[in-house]
Amino acid sequence: MGLSAKHIFITGGVTSSLGKGIIAASLAKLLQSRGISVTIQKFDPYLNIDPGTLNPYEHGECYVTEDGAETDLDLGHYERFLNATTSQDNNVTTGRIYNNVITKERKGEFLGKTVQVVPHITDEIKNNFYKLGRDGKYDVIITEIGGCVGDIESLPFVEAVRQARWDLGPNNILVIHLTLIPYLSAAKELKTKPTQHSVKQLLEAGVQPDILVCRTEHHLPSDVKKKIALFCNVQLNCVIEAMDATSIYDVPLLMKKERLDERVMSKLKISSKSNTELEQWKDFLGRLKNPTMEVDVALIGKYVSLPDAYKSIIESFIHAGTSLECKVNLHLISSEEVNKDNVDKKLQDMDGVLVAPGFGIRGLAGKLDAVKFARINQIPYFGICLGMQIAVIEFANNVLGLAEASSTEIKPDCKDPVIFLMEGQKDITQMGGTMRLGSYPCELVKGSRAFTAYGKQKITERHRHRYEFNNKYLKEFEKHGMIASGKNPDKGLVEIVEIKDHPWFVGTQFHPEYKSTVLNPHPLFVRFIKAMIDKKQNKS
Repeated sequence: MGLSAKHIFITGGVTSSLGKGIIAASLAKLLQSRGISVTIQKFDPYLNIDPGTLNPYEHGECYVTEDGAETDLDLGHYERFLNATTSQDNNVTTGRIYNNVITKERKGEFLGKTVQVVPHITDEIKNNFYKLGRDGKYDVIITEIGGCVGDIESLPFVEAVRQARWDLGPNNILVIHLTLIPYLSAAKELKTKPTQHSVKQLLEAGVQPDILVCRTEHHLPSDVKKKIALFCNVQLNCVIEAMDATSIYDVPLLMKKERLDERVMSKLKISSKSNTELEQWKDFLGRLKNPTMEVDVALIGKYVSLPDAYKSIIESFIHAGTSLECKVNLHLISSEEVNKDNVDKKLQDMDGVLVAPGFGIRGLAGKLDAVKFARINQIPYFGICLGMQIAVIEFANNVLGLAEASSTEIKPDCKDPVIFLMEGQKDITQMGGTMRLGSYPCELVKGSRAFTAYGKQKITERHRHRYEFNNKYLKEFEKHGMIASGKNPDKGLVEIVEIKDHPWFVGTQFHPEYKSTVLNPHPLFVRFIKAMIDKKQNKS
């Protein structure tokens, strides 16, 4: 089979949203800090080919990788923790598995065989399990199985994990099961029965977990740990307590304290290549918990009732704020609740305004009012993707005097389409994976705010959009003070706009939040926060 990597599978039980992604990322961080080369992949049990067409309310944000894959938001955690990039191969859905198998069947690759879940679907799942481990680049592959053990759609994945034990052999595979130990306040008791049932379901599918990571709001006394170990058939030192943490960035150190990495290395027979190198991580946590100042930022968007819809932006503020020893208080404001009459009241106490990415017409008027308020009142402004396009439309309406200016996404027949559909997008009827996706180069104008932030002229950033700035209007914009400070060198497309006579007013066509990590905060977020700090200090 040509497999060189060892495999760790992480499943979840009792309830969803226990934080498998954070545990996976934390374990990977601990292994990485010991000099072990590691990557993480996520297998999602839904039938969508990818999360690109899912409403953020369904599944949180859609995270875009360097190679243009629309993936699960957990891949964002993986990149932020590991400071390494992921790809199309790091996120696989049931939809993609079935699509691959059906495509092969139509081509006649199964030679007249009856195509079944076992072995054809499970073989395809295993093939994807092993893909990243074939080239010898990684010592360890961590695979997170989405959903909850016991769900119908998860069964083929659990079956594939069962088979993987036989493929890989002892010392090359490990199963970690993440579970919940609820606390009944009336009885003042921690209850292990849901965990026992969850492990029983795994055992019924032929999978014995090696390590149990138990999410809990209270410390697990030794008698509770002993009970779990006894009834779930695991070693006592493999019952790991995962207490609720104040920050997701605490979790690697909490898991280190519980010796999760040691248990894993012992079972997989991996010897540590170096002493644990977590000094930078501890330094980051120290600054995160001891800010010397704070700023208030309004995030204007239409999915604010589910903060996960803006996960990467929220984390980018944490990374950048921490680098400046500044606590960023994010105020998520629904764009549908902002209008001309209340925009002053909602934004007057804010040190900065960010208009978030999004699609469609809903909440548009509120975003335009927020941009105008920030521009006129000299409040630092950051517009991402649609946030940049809204800034362009507002500037065209109120500075260039083009009252009819708009985007063809909003008004297909508008008189002045300052934002319009790219030529290559006009004939596309399918929704999934058809946007301008992934990493593209951008050249910055020397002396611009963007150039100052990055400190270099050539950059690459990730995209996820269909509509672009209409270059026909560029001269008019620049004449009135909104410049294109970043352009795609191949097609001349405008990537960044900024207003010169303003403390900090920047809009980007790309999504900078996808590239921010704990150890490398994104320069635009850093500069945006710096501008807010400067403005606040000047005011006082």
